[in-house]
Amino acid sequence: MMTKTMLMATAAMLCLAGAAHAGDADKAPTAPVPAGQEAAQTPVPTGPTDKAPLDDSSQRGVLVFQPEFFAAQRPNTALDMINRVPGFIVNDGTGARGFEGAVGNILINGDRPASKNDAGSNVMNRTPASQVERIELIRGGAPGIDMQGYSVVVNVILKKGASQQSILTWNAMIFDGGHDIYGGSYQFNNTNGDKTWSITLSDGMGSSDSNGPGVNVRRDGTGKVIRDEKYLNDGYGGGRGIRGNFSTPFKGGKLEGTARYGVNDWQQWQELTSATALRRSDYAEESHTTELGLTYTRPLAPKWSLETRAMFTGENFDNASTSDETLNGTKSAQQRFTADGDSTEAILRGLLRHDFSKALTIEAGGEAAYNMLDVKQAYSVGGAAVPLPSASVKVEELRGEAFTKATWRVNPKLTLEGGLRLEKSTIKQSGDADNEKSFFYAKPRFLATWTPVADNQVRVRFERELGQLDFEDFAASSDLEDETVYGGNVDLKPEQRWISEISYERRFWGQGIVSIGYRHDEIIGVIDRLPLPNNLSATGNIGDGTLDRLSLNIVVPTDKLGIPGGRFTFKNDWNETHVKDPTTGKDRPITRVRPTQANIGFQQDLPKHRIQWGVNWLPLLGQGTYDVDQTNVWRGANYYEFFTEYKPTPTLAIRAQLNLWDDYTIRRTVFANRAPERAVAYVEDRAIDPRTFVSLRVRKTF
Repeated sequence: MMTKTMLMATAAMLCLAGAAHAGDADKAPTAPVPAGQEAAQTPVPTGPTDKAPLDDSSQRGVLVFQPEFFAAQRPNTALDMINRVPGFIVNDGTGARGFEGAVGNILINGDRPASKNDAGSNVMNRTPASQVERIELIRGGAPGIDMQGYSVVVNVILKKGASQQSILTWNAMIFDGGHDIYGGSYQFNNTNGDKTWSITLSDGMGSSDSNGPGVNVRRDGTGKVIRDEKYLNDGYGGGRGIRGNFSTPFKGGKLEGTARYGVNDWQQWQELTSATALRRSDYAEESHTTELGLTYTRPLAPKWSLETRAMFTGENFDNASTSDETLNGTKSAQQRFTADGDSTEAILRGLLRHDFSKALTIEAGGEAAYNMLDVKQAYSVGGAAVPLPSASVKVEELRGEAFTKATWRVNPKLTLEGGLRLEKSTIKQSGDADNEKSFFYAKPRFLATWTPVADNQVRVRFERELGQLDFEDFAASSDLEDETVYGGNVDLKPEQRWISEISYERRFWGQGIVSIGYRHDEIIGVIDRLPLPNNLSATGNIGDGTLDRLSLNIVVPTDKLGIPGGRFTFKNDWNETHVKDPTTGKDRPITRVRPTQANIGFQQDLPKHRIQWGVNWLPLLGQGTYDVDQTNVWRGANYYEFFTEYKPTPTLAIRAQLNLWDDYTIRRTVFANRAPERAVAYVEDRAIDPRTFVSLRVRKTF
């Protein structure tokens, strides 16, 4: 216990020390470069710079960031550099079925990773900063670049040459009164011209930031207290894996591949206690995953090129939930829910690209995919089985898609992108329920980027998106923490969205940016909660709805304000959603869409001390789940993150982060019936004091 306290206190002092040094940052001398270091590790400037990225004069939608732009931050990885690109926010995609439209907004040498499950941020976190030649910020599209529906992407261009490098990382999360977790990784990279290969051994970790003690008060419909309990919970897990990557010239083109095998686990529990009662629920899961990916690209003729991809992901999993209650010394019958299953995804994709000119590129291709989930579930009370709809199911989907798209740089100020995807799919369900459905959708996309003058850009997007189905919604499930069991839904259909979006971006002071955007979605077949017989509910299509979103992103360099090396940040999405509740018939928000979550921050580089420090503040956050028989709304306030990263040498980085969050509440309202005017059975208010925790990371390159 004393060791943990010392670790947390030391990390807190490191975070505060970064702020304490802010006053003398402008006195930093030039830092020498140790002999033998690579070119990317150049001398640190004497002070922060407001140097702007290079604007590609032939196409104003592309900004080029050279390694010198990031020198003051002393980045260790390519991801460190990407995170400092003004106006760019990493998005690793949905990870859902298929490739088109499900991948992220990071490209490497013009392409996405060989496997969609190997997210761009993961690849860049394994890539040393010394291997980055430049980073291109592509806004609104560029010929030869597959935007995948994003308005903004980054393209990381890597150096060639010969090098070998090992990276060793140690991680820890130390909780005040909770379960501490540790992890780490080892990676070896080898580059020899156009040939590269790497291997990564990892021991990952995961935890919830809402773990902690609290109180739980339940009141009946009249407001009378019927339960007053102490609350305590915890949740943690990890994953061990091995991944290999390679890239090599092959048959006049380039062949890239990746393979991974991993074992993951997760445990969580909660206890509610009073003088007369004890309630406890537990959940445990373990899964094994296998992943393979191959990408082959090659020119076919002048101005023609081909890209083909083959991907496979397989997983087997088993989990168990239990709920126990003891009242006045008498133990009630245990509730138990178990699931055991396998899932598979296989994708084959081909793309043919023709560059008619430097200004016009046309692409066409197709994608075929097979998805499968086979799961067996069981629910029992006191050892006696309770039947569930769709408890044992196998869901299979065979999907084909043809697509074409064109990117036209009309002039240096205007770029247009248009495309059409045609999707045909058949979903078959067998087991407890037999069902088969086929769907056909046309998905057009239009994107216009206008740069009337330098540093000002307007982007307009209109697109039809098809939501990705979660096959687990076809099967039964449980949430025994809230004493709830859900049925499966054999009639689930993909959610459709007609999206209209416009945004304006203004850049200033080299690294400054103000971006504001508005988006409106017309949603057909909103996926939410709907009623089933026998007082069960399930995930399903409940009708049409809308979403309106106002987005604001601000980055202000503070050099001109007298604070060298600093930057103030603000970003938020304000969301307003509407859908008709299937039980009450009244308008309500859509489940799990956060109405707001502003992030306000300040970061500063202190080159003299080789330190970066910062603070992020989330003043308000939360969301609601609107089930048939209950609503569950959580709210949080004043979430703080303080961090300091110390880089004593170009090959060593030590980072400490302190997380504080002292205001987290959950209100669960359970209804007595399903009439349009639902009577309240009880209201449960839970106030939790989340545990303070410290994250530590040590990264050594050699």
